[in-house]
Amino acid sequence: MTISLDWLPGTAFTYIILFARIGAMMMLMPALGEQTIPARMRLGFALAFTMIVFPLLSDLMPSAPPDLGGMLGILVHELAIGLMIGAIIRMTIMATQVAGAIIAFQTGLSGALAADPTQAGAQSAIFASFLSFLGITLIFATDLHHVALAAIYDSYMVFSPLDPLMFEDAMQMAIRTLSGAFSVGVQMSAPFIVFGLVFNLGAGILARLMPQLQVYFVLMPANIIVGLLLFALLLVMMMGWYLAAFENHLAMWRG
Repeated sequence: MTISLDWLPGTAFTYIILFARIGAMMMLMPALGEQTIPARMRLGFALAFTMIVFPLLSDLMPSAPPDLGGMLGILVHELAIGLMIGAIIRMTIMATQVAGAIIAFQTGLSGALAADPTQAGAQSAIFASFLSFLGITLIFATDLHHVALAAIYDSYMVFSPLDPLMFEDAMQMAIRTLSGAFSVGVQMSAPFIVFGLVFNLGAGILARLMPQLQVYFVLMPANIIVGLLLFALLLVMMMGWYLAAFENHLAMWRG
C-alpha cells in the first residue's frame, strides 16, 4: 500500500497565506502585539492561532496557483490586508495618548515623562503612559482580547482573499478611526478641560486683583493636587469609556 502526499503542497500554501494575514494583524493588534511581549512568544501564538483556525477557514482559501507569481500575489494580498486592518485597529489606542496629554497639560505635569509601553518605550506624558498601560491591562482583564481574536477570524468573512484590495476605503476608515480616537480622548479628558478653564480663569482674576503676588507659582501645588484627586475619582469612568469605544471598533470588523 502506498500513501500519497499530494495534499502537502496545497495544505502548506493554505497555512502560509492564513499566517500572512493573521501574523500581520497580531503584530499590530493592541494588547496582543505589544513590543513588551517577547517576539518569539508573539510569533508562537500567531502560528498556534493559525493552526487552530486552519480547519475553519481552509475552505475559504483559494487553491494554490500553478506558478510562483500567482502564489506571491496572493501572499502579498493577504499581508496587505493584515497590515491595513491591524494598523487601523492600532489607531484606537491613541485615545489614551490624547487623553493623557490633555490631562497632563491641564494639571501642570506635562513635563513629567515616562516610557510608554504602547509606543515601543518612547517617552510620553506620565498620564498617557499610565492610561496606555492600564488600557492594555484592562483589555486582558475584561477578555476583550477574545473579541480581537474573533475579529481576526471574522475578517475573512468581510475581506476574501479573492477580492481586490480597497485602498480608498481603507484610507477613509483610517481617517474615521483616527478622528474617533481623538474624539474619545477628548471625551475622556473633558472634566479636566473644564477644570483647567475654571482654575486658570480664577487664577487670572486673582492675579489682576493682587499684582504683587506670584499667583501661578503659589497655586501650582493646588493645581496638581486637585488634578490628581480628580484623576482618581474619574479613572473608572474614563477607562470604561475607552473600553466601550475599543469594543465597538472591533465589532466593525466582525461579519
